[in-house]
Amino acid sequence: MLDTAPNRPDLPAEIARRRTFAIISHPDAGKTTLTEKFLLFGGAIQMAGQVRAKGEARRTRSDFMQMEKDRGISVSASAMSFDFKTFRFNLVDTPGHSDFSEDTYRTLTAVDAAIMVIDGAKGVESQTQKLFEVCRMRDLPILTFCNKMDREARDTFEIIDEIQEMLAIHVTPASWPIGQGRDFLGCYDMLNDRLELMDRADRNRVAETIEIKGLNDPLLAEHIPADLLAQLRDEVEMARELLPTLDPAAVLEGHMTPIWFGSAINSFGVKELMEGIATYGPEPQPQSADSRQISPEETKVSGFVFKVQANMDPKHRDRVAFMRLASGHFKRGMKLTHVRSKKPMTVSAPVLFLASDRELAEEAWAGDIIGIPNHGQLRIGDTLTEGEMLRVTGIPSFAPELLQSVRATDPMKGKHLEKALMQFAEEGAAKVFKPAIGSGFVVGVVGALQFEVLASRIEMEYGIPVRFEPSQFTSARWVDGDRQAVEKFTDSNKQHIAHDHDGDIVYLTRLQWDIDRIERDHPEVTLKATKEMMV
Repeated sequence: MLDTAPNRPDLPAEIARRRTFAIISHPDAGKTTLTEKFLLFGGAIQMAGQVRAKGEARRTRSDFMQMEKDRGISVSASAMSFDFKTFRFNLVDTPGHSDFSEDTYRTLTAVDAAIMVIDGAKGVESQTQKLFEVCRMRDLPILTFCNKMDREARDTFEIIDEIQEMLAIHVTPASWPIGQGRDFLGCYDMLNDRLELMDRADRNRVAETIEIKGLNDPLLAEHIPADLLAQLRDEVEMARELLPTLDPAAVLEGHMTPIWFGSAINSFGVKELMEGIATYGPEPQPQSADSRQISPEETKVSGFVFKVQANMDPKHRDRVAFMRLASGHFKRGMKLTHVRSKKPMTVSAPVLFLASDRELAEEAWAGDIIGIPNHGQLRIGDTLTEGEMLRVTGIPSFAPELLQSVRATDPMKGKHLEKALMQFAEEGAAKVFKPAIGSGFVVGVVGALQFEVLASRIEMEYGIPVRFEPSQFTSARWVDGDRQAVEKFTDSNKQHIAHDHDGDIVYLTRLQWDIDRIERDHPEVTLKATKEMMV
């Protein structure tokens, strides 16, 4: 979200019709269900699978990892492309669970806008707040969907006040709910002066729309009981007086969020939200790189890897790098320069993800997300260009908050374990540290659930049962400074030193006191809690 200057040239029509966005929410707010309905309305799938439904046919289409299917949660961000009206939507579904927040953070570097899903009964929850802060750091435009209005929900004004106070953003209602819980009938569309009625009988049907001429139209009385109609008129009048009107420029700058009300499971309010993304969501935006900014309308292709997923297809040891195209018109078979290694790379089998199906991507434009199958050449943070040595910046790696040592229950499989761990480190699923003294590895993660995910994936994908055990260390910091100072520092602190999978030096700490001591005794080196991916 860098250059929103009015003098930027118009984008080519193919690029201008792209909308690339992520969905963020607290776990259980209904994010995966909303993703499904987007695919349903975009015509990408015929029947939305319930997250907890039984049987293969009704599994959620955007969750492909065994653990996601077992638990009904999303733990890895997946990307999907589909058309809606004249627009091409690129949707990145992010893990809502806080234990996977780093994956989510990196995903948000690859999108131009975010949809924030909140639960009508619970309002703004802790994880929503964390993710919102990330969007705020990047000035991402945010559209809000208040879900589960067909259950007992809080007062509409209360929900709007809470968003304004907790997230410090102006909220403008795009629709207004009529009743709630059992009495929830639908919404009054404030932007288009329409009445949207919810059909409870068929969850996959698009709501019925009735064009009306203002809130005094006699047609309303035919569809809404008198008490609810009186309440609707009062509330909308108050909302119009108290709340700001929709300002598209303020939305694009990230200062205002329009809010739609609905029920994703009943397919209600979803189509209006999609129309909102098409109308008020941003076109592909410029990306910051180390020598200059990359604009989407440039004719030369460039893109960056924001996610690597290993073993998406358990039958083949495949790795797919998810690349966001920053500029140009990409065609299959193109030769691109891999900036980190300075080597050319032919992208011969790029894939587009349509729900859980993949198809070969013959072409893609700036704003699109394509998958590049590879054997370990591509890592998170890599930039591919048509020759120019650009490196997209701003993709961070965070110091892990939990450390455990890991070993294979079969000592003969040590070498295989090392390979598996390196794979996950490159994927960004965990940090893997090799201590300078002693054997074995220390694995660092952001949340405890990641250890479970890693153990189950190492066993399923590599056939190695492993044990995670408590480590004497509690956190890790990257060591930075001039070479001689760093060498002197590592020699005198050998028992704390390790290397990460990039070979960078890491200081493993037991207590905050260790960090304070280093800052006091070794002012010539700095301990960093984040590092830029692949510097």
